[in-house]
Order: sequence, then structure tokens, then C-alpha cells
Amino acid sequence: MAKIALFLIDGFEETEAITPTDILRRGNVEVTMVSLNGKLHVKSKNGIMVQADALFEMAQNEDFDMIVIPGGTITYLDHPSFPQYVEKYAQAGKRLAAICAAPAVFGKLGLLKGKTAVCYPGMESWLSGARISCEKVVTDGNITTSRGPGTAIPFALRLLSLIQGEEVAKKVAADFLAD
Repeated sequence: MAKIALFLIDGFEETEAITPTDILRRGNVEVTMVSLNGKLHVKSKNGIMVQADALFEMAQNEDFDMIVIPGGTITYLDHPSFPQYVEKYAQAGKRLAAICAAPAVFGKLGLLKGKTAVCYPGMESWLSGARISCEKVVTDGNITTSRGPGTAIPFALRLLSLIQGEEVAKKVAADFLAD
């Protein structure tokens, strides 16, 4: 079974975390919501408390097929170990995904140089070296980026397609009543 880590930190955008988690799990992907706060309960941008499945300290040595970063904040960059963790996955050629403000993490780490990427409007200056697109979701090599809460469903379906194949993604999309 494919394994994905989806990271949460206080201020995350709940739609961009819960929607991909739901859609990926419907597609038979093991999604571990990982807290970067040192506690399992993480407070979203709009004050919704979400219980993560694991703490970063417990999950950082697991081998995931993909890591996903929801937006709402760029404080992921302030975590003492998370930027190096992302770089390790990038160097290993593993799949990376981020939505809304979170592609800034990849941009700040220099992972978008020469790649096409998208982010929340107004955050483009954070995507250092990227070719900026206006698409809802862009996959360039091992990196997938998306624009914001309204693109969470197509983002999640793209991730599912990359991990489980187009047929699984189409079936989940049909069951979900998504285009």
C-alpha cells in the first residue's frame, strides 16, 4: 500500500489538509497526518482543532512514497528539522506536493529551479527559479503544486493518480462527484 505523510502545523488551511487526506484514503492510500507542533492536536487557520496521527519526531524515520504540505502558512520553514527533511526527500527523488502558500517551502529550498509551479496568488515571489503557471495543479518531475483551497479536490485527485494510477483516481472522482 502506498504511504503518504501530510504535515500539519498551527495555521494550516484545513480544506487543503482534510480534502487530500479524505480522497487519498478513499483511493486506498495510507495517509499519516504528521504534527510538526510537538503535540497531536493542531489548530488550523480558522481555529479548527485536528488530531494528527503522529508526531514528526515519531514519523521522521518512516519511509513515505510522498510528502504533502497544505498551505495557510509558511511557518513550516521555521521548524528546526522540517526543511532538511524535505530536502532529503527531494534528493532521494521522492514525490513532493504542496498547495496554496506551501509551495514557498520548495521555492525557499531551491527545489523549484527550472520547474513549472503554482501557488496562491501573490506568493509567486517565493517560488525562486520556477516558471509560474496559472493552472489549478501542476506536476513537474517529482513536484506537484496547486493554487489554494478551491483547488484541493483536483490537487488530491492528481496525487491519487500519481500514486495509485489514473483508473483509481477516476473511480474516486466519480464516487466523490468531482469532475
